[in-house]
Amino acid sequence: MGHTIDISFFWMAFWCYLGAFLLFTIYSAFDRNRLGIAATLVFLVAFVLHTAGVGARWWVMAHPPFSTMYEYALSMAWMVAFSFILFMARYRRVSLGVVVSPMLVIVLVIASLLPKEASKQLMPALQSYWFYIHVTLAALSEGAFILAAGAGVIYLIKGRREDGPLPGRDFLEELISRSIRIGYPLFTVGALFAGAIWAQRAWGAFWSWDPKETGSLVIWLFYTLVLHQNVRGRWRGRKLALLSIVGLVIIIVSFLGNLFLGGLHAYI
Repeated sequence: MGHTIDISFFWMAFWCYLGAFLLFTIYSAFDRNRLGIAATLVFLVAFVLHTAGVGARWWVMAHPPFSTMYEYALSMAWMVAFSFILFMARYRRVSLGVVVSPMLVIVLVIASLLPKEASKQLMPALQSYWFYIHVTLAALSEGAFILAAGAGVIYLIKGRREDGPLPGRDFLEELISRSIRIGYPLFTVGALFAGAIWAQRAWGAFWSWDPKETGSLVIWLFYTLVLHQNVRGRWRGRKLALLSIVGLVIIIVSFLGNLFLGGLHAYI
């Protein structure tokens, strides 16, 4: 029963995110304040439903919903939505929703295709607080990278135009840079260090070149290079926007790699 309830919440959230995307798109085209307010309200309704779904899943299983790829996708999407709400509250800019909301729709679609079985009994490898630290920080960091990619898409769409409801290029570039700078240390501590400690306790080795581990290393090396070049003032503007999108593609490939390559992370 509880399992059915959480799926119902997620489907309602999906349709609301989709509706918010349509309203954000119309707002970006016509720049009407009422459309922006309506889009924001629908997005907030979607977030509430999304939160209810995550909470119901947590209640049914009696542990945080991080133990499968389905749960990780939903939790990561929730963190992206939460980050966007904080962004709107801080900067009073709703137009980024035209890219964030469809990303959430896509993540929920991907999640809907994954196994949804709920189990109260965690496998031994997951019965560790290091696992929760690892997954929570990894999801937060990837949420920040997704927000950076969203800003990168708008940067490329906007081109040299500074008019209209979309944020200016300088603002978008700063948002991309800040999102990566927030996501990078979280990913370093969560995906790599906490992940290595968890792996050692679960499987007896800090590193085993599992496909998921390799993918995390590729992501870390990629954002290390991007951040290093950005701090030095070399990779900025259009190049930074393009690279933020490339980073998102790498994250998606790493996430879906479990479905095809298996490995120790095959269950997540």
